Amino acid sequence: MEAETEASSFESSEMLATFLASTPLLEESWKLCHHANTALVQNFVVNRVGEVTYVAFPGVQNVGGANCCSRDLVALGTAAEGVFTAFNRHDEGEEPVMVHAGLLQLFFAIYNTQIFRDKMSELVNESKSLVFTGHSIGGAIASLSALWLLSSLPKTSLSTAVFCITFGSPLLGNESLSRAILHERWGGNFYHVVAQHDIVPRLLFAPSSPFIQQLHSFFQSRHLSLKTPYHAQLAVELSNENKAELFHTVLACLEANSGGVSDLERSPFWPFGSYMFCTDRGSICMDNATVIIKLLYLMLATGSPTSCIEDHLKYDKYIGRSCWQYLMRTSFTEGSSIESSYEAGIALALESAGINSHELAYGLAKDCLKMANQVGCRRNLNNAKLAVGLSKITALRAQIEWYKAFCDDSDDQMGYYDSFKRRSASKRGNKVNMNRCRLKLFWDKVIEMLKTNQLPYDFHMQPKYVNASQFYKLLVEPLEIAEYYRSGMHKKKGHYIEHGREKRFQIFDKWWKDRKVGEEENSPRSKFASLTQDSCFWGRVEEARDCIYEVASEMDMGRRLLLLEKIEMFEQYASRMIDRKEVSKDVLAKNSSYNLFVGEWRELKSHLQPWPLQFTSFQDGGNMVP
Repeated sequence: MEAETEASSFESSEMLATFLASTPLLEESWKLCHHANTALVQNFVVNRVGEVTYVAFPGVQNVGGANCCSRDLVALGTAAEGVFTAFNRHDEGEEPVMVHAGLLQLFFAIYNTQIFRDKMSELVNESKSLVFTGHSIGGAIASLSALWLLSSLPKTSLSTAVFCITFGSPLLGNESLSRAILHERWGGNFYHVVAQHDIVPRLLFAPSSPFIQQLHSFFQSRHLSLKTPYHAQLAVELSNENKAELFHTVLACLEANSGGVSDLERSPFWPFGSYMFCTDRGSICMDNATVIIKLLYLMLATGSPTSCIEDHLKYDKYIGRSCWQYLMRTSFTEGSSIESSYEAGIALALESAGINSHELAYGLAKDCLKMANQVGCRRNLNNAKLAVGLSKITALRAQIEWYKAFCDDSDDQMGYYDSFKRRSASKRGNKVNMNRCRLKLFWDKVIEMLKTNQLPYDFHMQPKYVNASQFYKLLVEPLEIAEYYRSGMHKKKGHYIEHGREKRFQIFDKWWKDRKVGEEENSPRSKFASLTQDSCFWGRVEEARDCIYEVASEMDMGRRLLLLEKIEMFEQYASRMIDRKEVSKDVLAKNSSYNLFVGEWRELKSHLQPWPLQFTSFQDGGNMVP
């Protein structure tokens, strides 16, 4: 075994499940879910236990026009504008956060009721912990309710802890939803309990099945008996043929989604949060989405058409079991050849998953758990290695800072930007340019590692990297702009901001924008900034100067007025930056490009007097500045 794997503890899925089962959260959540199901609660039911309040949604919902049969997804930011505020933004080129359209419609049917809004407001103000829970479709409604409240917490109360525990819940959204939840650091707020062979959490991996249609009709009809639990009625109504077809269809689609070779269409749905898999032998808990899908397949493969329905009805039995009780009666070391605690941990987890060593799936499941452990450890190791790399590039950054100070104090009074743009073949300028390229390689590597999931999901929220990337952007992007115009790329591709800006700077803009802002950052400046706070400032200067040159040769009056408008808007923007002292002193250097712009603009205005009357109508427009 590799030293890295051996040294890392088996971040015991078994231990996490044990911890969860040792608290009253699971038992109290399931009790309320069972009450909501059997009491035919219309929307939700609330129960307070000490300082924890539980809100349960029943598995039976009055679906109305909601289509729970299809796999239709809807963009959460578009369909729920102003409700799920944390999911309104997504990076260009990435798939937006999307959820099941029918499930979202069911959530809004409850959310839009005044009783729900009033009750949630009351609970947030009075409860230290709020647990949303639900069985079956009720679990999906619970997840959406928790996401809504987590999104709105900064506007309500920061002292309320929000959790979600679901039982046999169908999948809710796409991979972008899972990634967004991880980025917000909410992954630990969601626990999905799944029985070993329960078909419902696996249904949406299959595009369609007779069961889904029958399930929808069953919910629509609402023919429920107070004496017979609705899930028991459902189990009776499904024929053996439908059960078999359902089982084999879902199993085949799960195999395709878990990496198996298949011509079947991959499901757009993706798990999020932690999954607690329950069997007669114990429980394990996983938070790696890829491994969760593999286990959903491997565990279902040990079942049957009958058990895939029955397991959806047996959460009473599973929740009653404790991992600690299981650990006390099970031994993996007696008569075994296991030599390390790491291997013992994996064997224990596989036994809890109900996968025996003699079964064909055992090897695949074992590799699955090892992969989950290694991936988690590898992300943390990569994060640690990047911290070392960040410290190493500090010397490169310091050399560029020294160069900036040298240029700002130089007798030629050109300042940092123009000194680099007009540099000759000097040793100093070449070294700074080389450092610029080396820093670019480092940060491009960071972006690529984040894109390929080689770093922790909340990497972009770690202050160390947010601050370092922002400082890099403010220090080095002026050099990128200078090189862009020095090499004449603006003549080939267009101006820098629209046509030449690298993707990494746009990503760093988002990191900085999404950070938590302290009150001290809103204080007015008493002296000029060490670095101009708009890293694209010099790109705006170059565009404004180019507009001045174009005005002189432009014969079309409409086009000329638009150019004048752009110049005027930039002048106002730059003046505000200077007044707030958000620029570095190199901007005001006597021979800087900005001071050249000021002189050229003053001369142009003197030739344009009297101003065209139409110009005043453009004072509030323009697109030169953000």
